[in-house]
Amino acid sequence: MKRIRLIMIIVIVSAIYIWAFSGLPKLEWKDTSVEVVSAIFSGLFQPDWDYVYDPDGEDLLRGLLDTLAIALLGTFIAGVLCIPFAFLASKNIVKSKLAVGISKFMLSFIRVFPDIVLALLFIKAVGPGAFAGVLALGIGAVGMLGKLISESVDNVDLSAKEALIASGANPVKTFIFAIVPQVLPNFFSFILYRFEVNVRAAAVLGVIGAGGIGTPLIFALSVRDWERVGIILLGIILMVTFIDLISGKIRARFI
Repeated sequence: MKRIRLIMIIVIVSAIYIWAFSGLPKLEWKDTSVEVVSAIFSGLFQPDWDYVYDPDGEDLLRGLLDTLAIALLGTFIAGVLCIPFAFLASKNIVKSKLAVGISKFMLSFIRVFPDIVLALLFIKAVGPGAFAGVLALGIGAVGMLGKLISESVDNVDLSAKEALIASGANPVKTFIFAIVPQVLPNFFSFILYRFEVNVRAAAVLGVIGAGGIGTPLIFALSVRDWERVGIILLGIILMVTFIDLISGKIRARFI
């Protein structure tokens, strides 16, 4: 019986895949396709090293530095703004179910919008540039950080809080000395993780005009300057890898 069920599942899944791929348009290679593909790979493996640093104009290092600055400022803004939402969304801090529900709804509502959509909205509001990227990352990360931190607050050990209340401590001291020390390690860990995500996002947001290394990347792609594309992609890979390694080691100390 199990074998028949397994065969039926395989047949159904295979039929779905065949039906899905049968609707795809037929791939047609143009006369210049091979030439274009070879030019792309040639540029990627022979990057424009002169673009790494140019003291008289735009270069790779300035673009990567702008990307890091956008990610850092966006993470800082999100880390500050998410704190009230995170604690208001925790049943261990707020006893009102209505207040907790509203806070959770706000965090879910913010998470609905992808970073690129927020960036497009802020570009229309404040104009293209790094400021739009900072606002997009700062507002967009509030939902995720607030949710993670509120869940961390929900999982704290309440015995320290009860002991302080029994000894006559007021609510403010109870919160500072019983709740915050337990949440703080996770808070910094979540902030570092979000910074890693924001570094990648900042590179992408530049493609639509929100500052960072994505802006020269899309310009290089538009003029088919594959050597410039290759060095920019290499810089992004190295930057993201380095940030991930450093952030991972720091987060390991908090957990």
